[in-house]
Amino acid sequence: MLKKVLVANRGEIAVRVLRACKEMGISTVTVYSDADRTALHTRYADEVYYLGPSPATESYLKIEKIIEIARKSNVDAIHPGYGFLAENTEFAKECEENNIIFIGPNSKAIKLLGDKIASKKTMTKAGIPVIPGGEDEVQEGRNEEAIGIAQEIGFPVLIKAAGGGGGKGMRVVREKSELSGAIKQARNEAKSAFGNPAVFIEKFLESPRHIEFQILADNYGNVIHLGERECSVQRRHQKLIEESPSAIMTNELRAKMGNAAVQAVKVSNYTNAGTVEFMLDKNRNFYFLEMNTRLQVEHPVTELVTGIDIVKEQLKIASGEKLVLKQNDIEINGSAIECRISAEDPENNFVPSTGKITELIEPGGPGVRVESGIYEGFEVPIYYDPLITKLLVWATTREEAISRMKRALHEYRIRGIKTSIPFHLLVLNNQQFVDGNYDTTFIDSVLRSTTEGGNVLRKIEYKKKNYEIAAIAATIGKILREQRTTVVKSEEKPLINPWKLAARQAIMRRN
Repeated sequence: MLKKVLVANRGEIAVRVLRACKEMGISTVTVYSDADRTALHTRYADEVYYLGPSPATESYLKIEKIIEIARKSNVDAIHPGYGFLAENTEFAKECEENNIIFIGPNSKAIKLLGDKIASKKTMTKAGIPVIPGGEDEVQEGRNEEAIGIAQEIGFPVLIKAAGGGGGKGMRVVREKSELSGAIKQARNEAKSAFGNPAVFIEKFLESPRHIEFQILADNYGNVIHLGERECSVQRRHQKLIEESPSAIMTNELRAKMGNAAVQAVKVSNYTNAGTVEFMLDKNRNFYFLEMNTRLQVEHPVTELVTGIDIVKEQLKIASGEKLVLKQNDIEINGSAIECRISAEDPENNFVPSTGKITELIEPGGPGVRVESGIYEGFEVPIYYDPLITKLLVWATTREEAISRMKRALHEYRIRGIKTSIPFHLLVLNNQQFVDGNYDTTFIDSVLRSTTEGGNVLRKIEYKKKNYEIAAIAATIGKILREQRTTVVKSEEKPLINPWKLAARQAIMRRN
């Protein structure tokens, strides 16, 4: 078993990995930037090292500095978490060259699967369904070639970056006249975001569902999947809510997609934890989309329905242990939902919200799990991803899980910044979501209906604050009762009537 691990990340995922290490008796090291001097993850590690200034390019993305700290602290392995350097081929290669275990796949697998063109060719050879499209990079200026590919597969088509994700370097093209400009825009965006301008063309699937399979693979050829996660609730290709099992999944379809996911891992010589992502069309035909060569943000959803600690499995595999679990051991029990709580203002086009958290009350009760990187008094920085916490629930049925999540969201109080909580409540109260009848276009329709039907978000936030007004009233009632039993030495009237104060506070929060 590993003796000492460096967690090269921040926020809730760093805390998550540090906790798993602690439970397994593994010593821990972590790093921080100027903005994270008092961050929560620095409190959980045995050793903490300064990385550099706040911008990620000067801290969490500094490969040489992280390797230097790893060598100095004499760790066996580095866990990259997600984001930052988690899928960076050069970082994995540097770890290998310095005899440091990279808790994830080897650099060759990351390189293969990180290139969407190369990975698509690999899957095609292995007989795994892929979205129809071109097999090579589309060069800027070679319009006739691009038009030929698009006309062969049929409009609409998707221009897609070969070396990245998250919706960057992507353009939907519905007409031939838009193609040339879209390719140029996608290439420029891809180069800026990933340092690689390569793009390719594939068929744009109308209203698909986004379903992914969690896999585990050891160093001895053993590969299993842990079932699916439904990730179709997205805004601009960014996942907002995930659940397992998918509302439309059947045992037969799960077996087919799961087998394809396992095969994709085997042909790539992939090891450790990973996620194989698929698009599912209206006729329930599935197509390989990509493979994420890291721990996913939404991995706890699978943990709740399978009872398997994925981070601990990662650590065991990295230690050279064989998978004890067999495919027949995996069972999906109950229903789990995750809401990604971000420091964004949903009433103002989701602009980032930074500042000090002045009050924090986390939800609890049966079946509620909070994965957090914040605390009361923490200053949310502007330099990193706005995800600050993840709220998860588990219940025996999907209906109960939705009800529990709504209750937990109402309980969750984060003051001082704006969060996405009102938007999550809007989604969970939408009948399409409740019925499980949604796809990747769902959020666009919700936003349109919100705009057309007035500010629904404000109404939901007002409903949530009714709980807080009741709490204020109860506190004032207590104060008044105490005043009745106190000898009044002065006949002067109080400067502010407490009931007026409560009303003013409620109005201020509503605005």
